[in-house]
Order: sequence, then C-alpha cells, then structure tokens
Amino acid sequence: MTAVPATLWTSMVTILAILVYFMTSGTVARMRAKHGIKAPAMTGHAEFERAVRVQMNTLEAMPIFLVLLWVATNYSPWMAWLPAAFGVIWTIGRVLYMQGYMVDPEKRGTGFTISMIANLGLLILSVWGIVNAWMALSATT
Repeated sequence: MTAVPATLWTSMVTILAILVYFMTSGTVARMRAKHGIKAPAMTGHAEFERAVRVQMNTLEAMPIFLVLLWVATNYSPWMAWLPAAFGVIWTIGRVLYMQGYMVDPEKRGTGFTISMIANLGLLILSVWGIVNAWMALSATT
C-alpha cells in the first residue's frame, strides 16, 4: 500500500472545514425559520444572534486556518500527516465552539482554545518548514 500524499489528507480536511462552515450556515437558516426572522435582518431572538456570531466567527477564522493548513502542508513534507491532524483538531474545536456558544456565549472558550491551539501548531509547522526550505535553498547557492 502506498502512502497517502499530504495534499490528499489536507484536501480532505479542507472539505471537512467547509462542511463545518455549511453546518454553521444551516444553523443560522434554522434559527431564522424558528424565530421568524426575515432576511436581511441580523438581529432578533438571542438564539438567532448567537448562531449568526458562530457563523461569522467561523468565517473570520477560516482564511487564517486554511492558509496555515496549506503552507504547513507544502513546507512540512517530513511530517506529511501532521498538518491534516491539526486541521481535524481545528474542525473539532469549531464544532465545540458552536455547541458551547449556542448554549451560552460564555461556554465557547473550550472550542475556541482548541481551534487556536491547532492554528498555533500550523503556524509553527509553517514557519519551521519555510525556514528549513530557505536554509536548504541557501545551502545550494
């Protein structure tokens, strides 16, 4: 059996992250219907407003996560599986963030912390990988 390329693992995690975002969008739609909040209104029932904040916070977090995920994947070939593992951790953190926030905004901390730790891991892998690639390039010139 051949090893699965890192880009395949990362591609699957990218799709997983998009599915999590779709889940947050679906929650907003359900809360709109449940509480009779017509578009384009962005305020109304507290449960709807929490769903909107979860969706928007996830959308705000995704560019940072996706860039770090792919940079870490491209520059960490010696640990091909690790960026994808951090990506799975990030998505789990986002789901926990949503579950906690929908109950009570004060309960979002665990999910937020998990996703931030995953981002930090991806940042470290990215910087480490880029520095190693830069040093290897410099050594050949």
